[in-house]
Amino acid sequence: MVPGGRRSAATSFANHVDNHKERDMSRTTTVHLLRHGEVDNPTGVLYGRMDGFHLTPLGRQMAARAAEYFAQVPLSVLVSSPLERARETIAPVAALHPDVEVRLVEDVIEATNAFEGQVFGRDNKALKDPHNWRLVLNPLRPSWGEPYKAIAARMTRAVLRAADEAGPGGQALIVSHQLPIWIARCAAEGRRLPHDPRSRQCSLASVTSIGVLDGRIVRVDYAEPAIDLVPSKDRRANISAGSGDASGVGAGAAH
Repeated sequence: MVPGGRRSAATSFANHVDNHKERDMSRTTTVHLLRHGEVDNPTGVLYGRMDGFHLTPLGRQMAARAAEYFAQVPLSVLVSSPLERARETIAPVAALHPDVEVRLVEDVIEATNAFEGQVFGRDNKALKDPHNWRLVLNPLRPSWGEPYKAIAARMTRAVLRAADEAGPGGQALIVSHQLPIWIARCAAEGRRLPHDPRSRQCSLASVTSIGVLDGRIVRVDYAEPAIDLVPSKDRRANISAGSGDASGVGAGAAH
């Protein structure tokens, strides 16, 4: 306080800014992007959008941990990729929010990949097949699958739609896959979309939270509620291989 009991102009301005931030925070909608848990994939196949790939028992533990993480969060929107591993991951979360219906949305599905169904293994043997060389000519697009720009567009659309449905100050959850989540984060943070897959910060059952205010993305946070359950070999792996070998998988693989 200045003499006479009046606040200085600087103090008044600082309080005005703080109050403005508090109002903005209360109006900011948070859309959480949850990556699915560990997948039963002992051969280390790049399964992409293939059917029949379910969570392992450990993956179900990861999903349960995610449910604990969101147990006290007032989620009003639940969205999942249509693929089994995503639906199995959101199930325990949905069980704790029985009044919220889970909606399956194609916009948050795994990216298409021309290497789908192939096994890379530790030595990236699929990349040594001359028939596949044409697929890796342009890593910036990328030439082996769905364009990064297309992934960014559909994921951003899904995030903004979920935010709109949750309303100001609300919270929504989307269960998706590593590559779509990472591209959504890159787009939100203004990063270049082409990247080294090994640089992705998106471990199994991790949570990337995006703040939306007045239709604009204003904040990105990241948490790993199940990191203690993730085997050390899988913490930087590009696919979830369960008991298999996902090390060294290339060509932008991510699931």
